[in-house]
Amino acid sequence: MHDLSYFREHLDEFAEMAKKRGTTLDLDAFRALDKERRERITATEGLKAQRNKASEEIARLKKGKQNAETLIAEMKQVSDHIRQDDERIALLDATQRELLLTIPNIPHASVPVGHSAADNIEVRRWGTPPSFDFAPKPHWEVGERAGILDLGVAAKITGARFAVYKSWGARLERALANFFLDVHTGEHGYTEILPPFLVNTASLMSAGQLPKFAADLFRVQDTDFWLTPTSEVELHNLHRDQTLPEEELPIRVTAWTSCFRSEAGAAGKDTRGILRQHQFQKVELFKFTHPDKSYEEHEALVRNAETILQKLGLHYRLMLLCTGDMGFASAKTYDLEVWLPSGEEFREISSCSNCEAFQARRGGIRFKPKGGGKSDFVHTLNGSGLAVGRTWIAVIENYQQAD
Repeated sequence: MHDLSYFREHLDEFAEMAKKRGTTLDLDAFRALDKERRERITATEGLKAQRNKASEEIARLKKGKQNAETLIAEMKQVSDHIRQDDERIALLDATQRELLLTIPNIPHASVPVGHSAADNIEVRRWGTPPSFDFAPKPHWEVGERAGILDLGVAAKITGARFAVYKSWGARLERALANFFLDVHTGEHGYTEILPPFLVNTASLMSAGQLPKFAADLFRVQDTDFWLTPTSEVELHNLHRDQTLPEEELPIRVTAWTSCFRSEAGAAGKDTRGILRQHQFQKVELFKFTHPDKSYEEHEALVRNAETILQKLGLHYRLMLLCTGDMGFASAKTYDLEVWLPSGEEFREISSCSNCEAFQARRGGIRFKPKGGGKSDFVHTLNGSGLAVGRTWIAVIENYQQAD
């Protein structure tokens, strides 16, 4: 979310940002709304000052046993007008806030301008693809043949885009999650969190998932609970509406959760196997940092995720996303893409973003400088460290054998 004053004073900059991101902003509607709001506030303040002055005059007339009925009647009309204006201003405030909640973050100056994934920039590669003396199979064929993955029974139990892992398949999924957490807590300095898998509307709003991504979420009927789409939501909200001492920064936390997404915008994509599921497991990395240190911490977060792939011996590349392919809340994002031999292609396995103060402003997360002075918003960073199911796929495909 953006500061209202900054947004109002930099509308041209936001119009340019929208163009780079491939979206549109109705700035004329904002201007009209903002103009009416400010004019009504000014007029209402004038009426309130008039009413206050009249109240003193009414008191003086009554004290002098003089007739104040005419002035009282006039002030009743003024009070009615003030009440109507206050209601209108409250509506305008809510509309303005809803509009601000839909405006994406401004990309960092180092982010390349582009329209789609085709315009992303490769930063580096690690490792080499495995070589096979047979045609490598996709993970679902390997998994079914080895008796470690059953998509048919998952469809019977629940439906499409769910999986049942069996025997060594289930054990591999569990082992990968434990491995990720052990590395990040033992080697990278993160504190492990086990949060709820249900989150409320306020938490999703604060993290930037609502209102924009409502169609991609699952909501529990007749409650304020939603199934978490990513533990980024829970980790971000650990410090909602708090002011942190500067000396506590950076705060680094990690969590394993199941994640739930409707994949509303992904109809027909990756329908085979477990690449795109309604339920999947992920280990998330999250940081609360000082604004001056956030890009340094961003690079470190990327290296933390890369470490997992290197320890597993998986070939990957690092991509810097362009403006048109970047997430709503992000100011800069790197994607880690792992090699999948069956399709001879790289596929995303981690997305690492610096959201700067965008989420913190929505969540009211500040820090107090050591030497005193005005508090400021922290910067928040997040990344997958890694997506467990996609790592399962990569391990199965890259280390498959002829039998």
